[in-house]
Amino acid sequence: MSIFFHEQLYRTSEVMAKIKDFSITICGAGALGANVTENLARSGFTKLKVIDRDRIEERNLSTQPYYRSDVGAFKAKILANSLYRVLGVNIDAQTKELTATNAAQLISPNSLVIDTFDNSIARKAVKNYCENAQLPCLHVGLAGDYAEIIWNQEYRVPSPANDDVCDYPLARNLVTLAVAVACETIVTFVATGKQNNFTVTLADLVIQSYH
Repeated sequence: MSIFFHEQLYRTSEVMAKIKDFSITICGAGALGANVTENLARSGFTKLKVIDRDRIEERNLSTQPYYRSDVGAFKAKILANSLYRVLGVNIDAQTKELTATNAAQLISPNSLVIDTFDNSIARKAVKNYCENAQLPCLHVGLAGDYAEIIWNQEYRVPSPANDDVCDYPLARNLVTLAVAVACETIVTFVATGKQNNFTVTLADLVIQSYH
C-alpha cells in the first residue's frame, strides 16, 4: 500500500502525479518553514529544497518538528534527515543565509518558492528575486494572533521593527492553522494554477480571502 494512500483517495491520482514532480523551494526551516516542509513531504511532494542557516534551540521545540536531542544542529539538515527516515524522500538541505546576492544560486530554477523567513531583509530578497526571475512565490507570515498567506504580486514586506526579536508571542495553534492553509493553497496552485490569498486571525478564529 502506498504511503500516500489516503491522500490519493482525496486528491485523485492525476493531482498526486503533479504533486510528485513539482519542484518547491522553502525559504526557512523554523515554525512555518519546517512544518510546511513536513506537510508537503507527507502529502506526496518529493522535489523539495529547504534553505535555512539557523541551528535548533530549545525554545523552538514547542512549535517546530525537532527533538531535544537535535538542539545545536542545523534545522535544515535535521529536517531533511527526519523526513528521509519517515518517507524516503531526499530533501535538498542548504544551511546557508539567503541574501540578495546569492538568491539565484540557492533558489531552484523553475520552482515554486515558499517564503517563511522571520526577517524583512531576507523576505525582501526572496520577493525581489522571484519577481525578477518570474518565479511564483507564496509568502507565509505571522504576527501576534495574525497570519497571512499571500502571493508575491499582492505581498508587502513588513517593517523591520520586530526583526531578530526572540521573545515574541507565538501560539502553536496559529502556526499549525497557517501551515494548513498555506499547504492547501500550494496544492490548489499545483493542481489548477489558481493563486489564492488568505488571512488568518486566531483570536476570532477567522480565515478569509485577502483582497
